[in-house]
Amino acid sequence: MKSEPAPDTPVQPGRRSTWATIGVVYLGGVVAAMSLGKFAPVGPAVTGQLSLSLSQLGWVISAVVGVGAAFGLPGGYLMRRVGARGALVYGLALIAVAGAASVLAGDFAWLLVARVTEGFGYLMVTIAGPVLVLRLADERDRSAALSVWATFVSVGLFASTLVGGAAGDAFGWRGWIGLLAALTLLMAVVLQLRLPRTGAGPRAAAGPVPRLRALRWPGVLAFSFCLTALVTIPVIVLLPTLLIEQHDNSAAAAGASTSVISLLSAVGGLLVGMLLRRGTRVGVLALFGLLAVPAAWLVYGGGPLAGVLAGAGTLSLANGFLAALVFAALPLILERLDHADVGSGLVAQAGSLGSLLGPPMFGEVAAAFGFAALAPVIAVGLVAAVAALLLAGGRAAGRQRWVAGAGEKGVAG
Repeated sequence: MKSEPAPDTPVQPGRRSTWATIGVVYLGGVVAAMSLGKFAPVGPAVTGQLSLSLSQLGWVISAVVGVGAAFGLPGGYLMRRVGARGALVYGLALIAVAGAASVLAGDFAWLLVARVTEGFGYLMVTIAGPVLVLRLADERDRSAALSVWATFVSVGLFASTLVGGAAGDAFGWRGWIGLLAALTLLMAVVLQLRLPRTGAGPRAAAGPVPRLRALRWPGVLAFSFCLTALVTIPVIVLLPTLLIEQHDNSAAAAGASTSVISLLSAVGGLLVGMLLRRGTRVGVLALFGLLAVPAAWLVYGGGPLAGVLAGAGTLSLANGFLAALVFAALPLILERLDHADVGSGLVAQAGSLGSLLGPPMFGEVAAAFGFAALAPVIAVGLVAAVAALLLAGGRAAGRQRWVAGAGEKGVAG
């Protein structure tokens, strides 16, 4: 059997990426993201049985993201002691245990504590996943593999929405949560068995702890990721309300349209991976984000339904495209590859912060000035996010040229 490199040790130049193992790591991220969105399709049943207000349900749904927004960077430093392999397995196990505890919830306090606990497990997965992908991919494949990893949230949320409603109707909301907890635990076991252990100790790849100066460029990427999430995710979150209130859609039709549009985010991530494999520069790809700016006026300019759906789809595509570009650029701008854990934590924290603050900010702006006021907010946010990516792309360009040159020499040899 062909041996694979340890997940805490970067693949040596000239060795092939272990795509099968990368795929299993990706599936672990998808399953974790399913737990992130598991209460959305069964929200009415949960509020009815536990006598929750809509505000309390909102806290239950967003608590997981809140943990990431508060502890992403510290989690990156902590993972240097645990190791990426252990963090991924333990994170999924913690999500599973917290999910099982949610099944027994009888009130809001119990459910909230379980979700906060789940949030720490989810944070471990979101930090460890890209680090493992980076270490399992060879030099030429890293950016493309990380851009694919960036689609795990949209794919997981889509799967959760698709399956959760039917499972909730068939088994009740507790049955759906229990099934997902069992699936998550199974995924943790699979990864424990699949990921190679040799050389994967907590400090196997850890060099000097990165200081503040070493986080400047990851900070630029994190800033871009935060702004991207801040101004694109709320478009999807608030889309059903917009379709129902302003375009007389039924709740079922609005939900179906939103599910399809949200999946376009994954298409954006895959597109980045394809273009990076063809040698396209990060800075060039960042410019494509500006094409989504006019889409904001399609969504909130009071136009026809077709325009609203086209604009929302474009913004969802841009969300996945720019997020994937952030992850893809990370190994190209780090001072040292063994800083990837802390860099990943910083990026995760920034994305969670944008995801957490975006929907209430959009709600406040729409309530005070109307939906039309959201278009310039989105435009400013996207332009600033693209500008930060262009800045990071300048630093990444030299590394991309070196990788491309090394790949050509390898082929020639």
